[in-house]
This record gives sequence, C-alpha cells and structure tokens, in this order.
Amino acid sequence: MPELPEVETVRRGLTCVMEGATITRARVNRPDLRRPFPENMAERLTGRRVQTLRRRSKYILAELSSGETLLIHLGMSGRILVSGDRMGRFVHDHPAPQAHDHVVFEMDNGARVTFNDPRRFGLMDLMPTATAQAHPLLAALGPEPLGNGFSEPYLAAALHGRRMPVKAALLDQRIVAGLGNIYVCEALHRAGISPRRAAGRISARRAGMLVPVIRDVLTTAIAAGGSSLRDFRQADGELGYFQHSFDVYGREGLACRRPGCKGTVARIVQSGRSTFYCKACQR
Repeated sequence: MPELPEVETVRRGLTCVMEGATITRARVNRPDLRRPFPENMAERLTGRRVQTLRRRSKYILAELSSGETLLIHLGMSGRILVSGDRMGRFVHDHPAPQAHDHVVFEMDNGARVTFNDPRRFGLMDLMPTATAQAHPLLAALGPEPLGNGFSEPYLAAALHGRRMPVKAALLDQRIVAGLGNIYVCEALHRAGISPRRAAGRISARRAGMLVPVIRDVLTTAIAAGGSSLRDFRQADGELGYFQHSFDVYGREGLACRRPGCKGTVARIVQSGRSTFYCKACQR
C-alpha cells in the first residue's frame, strides 16, 4: 500500500495540473471501489474548480469551489495518472481507456486525470470542506510526521507506558499519521532501535532521537519519488526510486549497511507484516 512519501509524490504531481483548474467533465465508470462512491459523484464534481490539493496521512484531499472536499485513497494498487497537459508539464498523449480506469477527470487546461485501480481497494468520498477533519477516516489521525505537532516530547509521551512493540506503535495511525511498514523499518534501523522492543521501554532520549530520523527518511523518500515495489507510479507514470536506497527492507540475509556492523538483515513477522532489521546493531 502506498505510504506517506508515495501519496505526497502523487499529490505534488497533481498540483500543477489540478490546482486552480476546473473539472469540465467527471466520469465514474463503476458504482464502487472498496466502498460505494458518493451519490451523484460525477455531477457533484463536474464544473467545479479545484481550489487546493493537500495531503492528510495517506489521503489526498481536493478542496472544491462547491464547498466540498474530495477524499482519495489509493488503496493497494491505485494509480492516478496525468496525460495531455497543454502546458507541457506532462507530455503523454491521452492513452486508450484501460479496463480498470474507474474515475476520469477532464480538466479545462487539457489534462486528463485517471484513477486506475485493478484490485479496487482504493476509495473516494465527498464531504463538506468546513467539517472535513471530522470525517471518520480523518478524525482520529495523529500528527503528521513532517509537521510541528510531531515533536520529541510528543513522541516520548506517546510511547510512554505502552507494551506493544515500537514498530506496532509507529504504525498506529492514531499515534503518528502516514507511516507504513517500509519507512518504519528503515527509520528504526537508522535509529538503532529493535522493532521488537516494547515502546514503553524506550527512553525519552531515544524516542526523541527517532523524530528527526523519521523525518529524514520520509524527506529522502519523497525526493526520490517514493518507492515502487509492485504497482506504484508517480503522476507522470514514472517509477519511484527510493527502493534502491533501502538499508533493511526486503534485504533478508544480506549484510547490514551500517558502517562497521558485521550483522545480516533478518526478517520476522509482526502483526501479520514482514519486519526487516539487523539483530546486531538494533537494540
């Protein structure tokens, strides 16, 4: 599933063709994805100007001139691709329709924005902009890891007393929003913290050290266009490249990349997910 860097990469790719532009025609080609589409979604989007595009956790939020906000989640295999931009930012001609092109936006600047999702685990919803933060998918989210609310004192307090493994705590979207399996594995390796260690047994000092490490991992991944493991593509169809910089994720049995460490990367399963770490240098 795309994590924060992948979603932010897509949002940035969409901004230059959607923000400030009008949806001249919206096409909805099926009644649902993971859940039913909002009633009359195509009609509610057609003719509306996209005032701003922002991201909250793993969701893209398009605020519309109608006073509604379109919420988009990519799910497991969702892609949003842009073609035909007359301003020259996207040079791809409009492709022939594909079997899994479920939602298509024709923009007044000549761009076409297509949501393609073979496995149909993505979703879209419409909500009043004024109360968007109360939406059930957004209301309980923790602070953004790249925002001011995610600080050293905050994380130390959030982990204090918790018996769950620190990896599980960092994946809890109520504690910090947007982190997923890949980037938690990478951040814990850089911080030298075992993913098996109980969150409450991490000192305030070490918890505080995690904050800049998490931010650095995410910032570097965004700069690389995210990670492409199976389905992820940027808005221009290109792959992300951060997977070439993984220190532990997917590297089971290979040498640890920490300078001076002679350990090898191990794989364990935590809460049904693969965890990659080095037993020698992560304590």
